[in-house]
Amino acid sequence: MVRSVKIRGPAAAVLRVLAVAAAYWAGGRIGLLQQVVVEGAVVTPLWPPTGIALACLLWMGARVWPGIALGALLTIATIDTVGPATLGILAGNTLAPLAAYLMLRRVGFHPGLDRLRDGLALVFLGALGGMLVSATFGACTLVLSGSLPLGEFWPVWSAWWAGDAMGVLVITPLLLVLRRAHLPRDIRAWWWTEAAALALVSVAVTLLATRVSVSLLFLVFPMLIWAALRFQLAGSVPCAVLISVLAISAATEGTGPFTDRSMLEVMVVLQALNGCAALTGLLLASIVTEQIAVRRRIEDACAALAEVVEQLAPGDAAHLWTPLDDGQRAGDRGRPGRQGPGRPDRAPG
Repeated sequence: MVRSVKIRGPAAAVLRVLAVAAAYWAGGRIGLLQQVVVEGAVVTPLWPPTGIALACLLWMGARVWPGIALGALLTIATIDTVGPATLGILAGNTLAPLAAYLMLRRVGFHPGLDRLRDGLALVFLGALGGMLVSATFGACTLVLSGSLPLGEFWPVWSAWWAGDAMGVLVITPLLLVLRRAHLPRDIRAWWWTEAAALALVSVAVTLLATRVSVSLLFLVFPMLIWAALRFQLAGSVPCAVLISVLAISAATEGTGPFTDRSMLEVMVVLQALNGCAALTGLLLASIVTEQIAVRRRIEDACAALAEVVEQLAPGDAAHLWTPLDDGQRAGDRGRPGRQGPGRPDRAPG
């Protein structure tokens, strides 16, 4: 007989902290692959550790904040020598996701992102609001330590804030979706076919939009709309990640619409694209998911009502409620005498 052993107590807490630190450090290493220098400061167009940290807090609670601090310290150590100025940057990188988590918990955020209000909360509180902390701490620390002239504060602050916010907008939804991902029960061949077509078309269109000299960045948005309407978060979030990765690659190489621009201009164009792509995919998918959930609740309520009527008047309930599929609803639109889905053309009896 094999007995499973569960780790509890302090050992489990230590393992959680170490796992968060390792994930943060790994995300930092990935983010540094696309680092750029703005006014002498090293920043990234998309900083994955902020998204990883917020996702870990949403899953395990505020008790894992030491893991975020440890991961941030290890990441900073790979960039520069650890010194007194490191404490300010470390404090900002730790407090920013923690502040975002506390604000999201305050407004009743659902990690499933199944409501529009959840998408809006993640955007405005988690990304745009919470990441003000890390950008402010980081830029102020560089100025106070003499590493950054005061006149260059705002460009560095803006690039820092945008990179951290993009990490939350792109990486946090991806991790939340992956944790709840599952294949549909009645999956069919056409589902795989459409998913593969979406992936291939998204890659082709994004490469076209980010590699040609003509400004065609707007071409990526129909792909996001397609993904959100057909696959909800499971489609729109990976699609937004794909677009962001390919756009960042083109920006760092200085190709396509990013040619002959200053680094600050490149960051502005890139963050505008990444931000709009993430917002479009996340919010539209949340709206569609919420509408589907509302429709299902209405159908369940109607089915329960029909069951009650069946018990009160056996034989008559079948005329009152018969759930229709989407094809039947489409066929009944415009039919004379049709009062609504599941209702008879005339009153029974």
